[in-house]
Amino acid sequence: VPSPPGRRARLSAPGTSRSSSAAREELRRRLLGLIEGHRVVIFSKSYCPHSTRVKELFSSLGVECNILELDQVDNGASVQEVLSELTNQRTVPNIFVNKVHMGGCDRTFQAHQSGLLQKLLQDDPAYDYDLIVIGGGSGGLACAQEAAILGRKVLVLDFVVPSPQGTSWGLGGTCVNVGCIPKKLMHQAALLGQALTDSRKFGWEYSQQVKHNWGTMTEAVQNHIGSLNWGYRLSLREKAVAYINSYGEFVEHHKIKVQQLEKGSPGKLKVMAKSTEGPETIEGVYNTVLLAIGRDSCTKKMGLEKIGVKINEKSGKIPVNDVEQTNVPYVYAVGDVLEGKPELTPIAVQAGKLLARRLFGGRLEKCDYVNVPTVVFTPLEYGCCGYSEERAIEVYQKENLEVYHTLFWPLEWTVACRDNNTCYAKIICNKLDNDRVIGFHVLGPNAGEIIQGFAAAMKCGLTKQLLDDTIGIHPTCAEVFTTLQITKASGLDVTQKGC
Repeated sequence: VPSPPGRRARLSAPGTSRSSSAAREELRRRLLGLIEGHRVVIFSKSYCPHSTRVKELFSSLGVECNILELDQVDNGASVQEVLSELTNQRTVPNIFVNKVHMGGCDRTFQAHQSGLLQKLLQDDPAYDYDLIVIGGGSGGLACAQEAAILGRKVLVLDFVVPSPQGTSWGLGGTCVNVGCIPKKLMHQAALLGQALTDSRKFGWEYSQQVKHNWGTMTEAVQNHIGSLNWGYRLSLREKAVAYINSYGEFVEHHKIKVQQLEKGSPGKLKVMAKSTEGPETIEGVYNTVLLAIGRDSCTKKMGLEKIGVKINEKSGKIPVNDVEQTNVPYVYAVGDVLEGKPELTPIAVQAGKLLARRLFGGRLEKCDYVNVPTVVFTPLEYGCCGYSEERAIEVYQKENLEVYHTLFWPLEWTVACRDNNTCYAKIICNKLDNDRVIGFHVLGPNAGEIIQGFAAAMKCGLTKQLLDDTIGIHPTCAEVFTTLQITKASGLDVTQKGC
């Protein structure tokens, strides 16, 4: 079948006198120049039927292509090797659209069916950037860096309004600055305090009074956070992602203004409060009042209303579809700002990467918001993955579920004489799907480490029988999930009386 009309690209071979490494680098440079300089580039072989299908697709769309037939150029094998290094694809056709690597025949047709190909073909080169990320948190940084890896020109805008006392954040968002990282480090400090108490039961003797120095701990935590802030900036620089420490605001479609906000100054607030547990009242004047009741989404001063992006007026959160797209097609959202989605760093990172790959890499994978492992780092940790029992009943109906549970006593708690019926394990199984585990819950020491491994098993289709067939490691807390026998429906006692 003759190829449809299209320009035949030519790559002259580098001089033979040059070293092989220099010649290879020169070829790489020429390939990148070919990709950068043309709307559509197809690396093909004249006899390949898959290449022919792709050429016919672009011809039917009326799109002119630059085609390099690797079997008709002297250095075709070398070109294919360099392409493999650039794209991790060894086969033809190998297609680029507006500098985005589409992949091969199948991925190009999938992109055509989903509308992504048409969108890439319509990209306006007049824009300053291919992608602008507002908010340098976990999800935004992951999306920005992945897009840069895929060859796009990316800008990150990140600015946090300082507190009345002048405290500000570095790059990295909630997780790094006031969330996951300081939380886990302070959790560890608390666990060490409990370990000191337990240690006497294990024979440790010390006469000196042990006390905690809050200043020492906070300085160490802040120093570590500062190193992470710097690491994020360095990573953006290495990937050629532009970063501006400024607030981003939409002024019209496809146009964002960058109006660093003024720093705040301490004001005066009169506080009158009454205890909910007694008659005590508090009254005083303060510079800052901290209400630890959650966070508001900072979306109401970004100019979203100017381009028609819908937000939840009460919470400020943004509703999106299953590919993180808002009601305005070119605006996407990931991370804690999403309405009805978990506020967790790893899921923001995953969603950000997958979004960039769908937008610029011809991929189709979507983020899984159900089988998400998470942990509450209270002194006794709680971890879960999948559905809660209440949500599982709503989705699958109670009669279709089997719930296995038990209390357990960690061995390290026995000598320390800590409560033998505080820790708890539970799984929720779908009886209509071979007792597949759809909810996994644990309350006990190191719940985060336990839940992470079982979360991978759930992604692979973990069932109750597979748990029963797994040999436990004794004595550990996690082994309790390999011996669960009591169902909630049975009403049997789950308290523990021995090792």
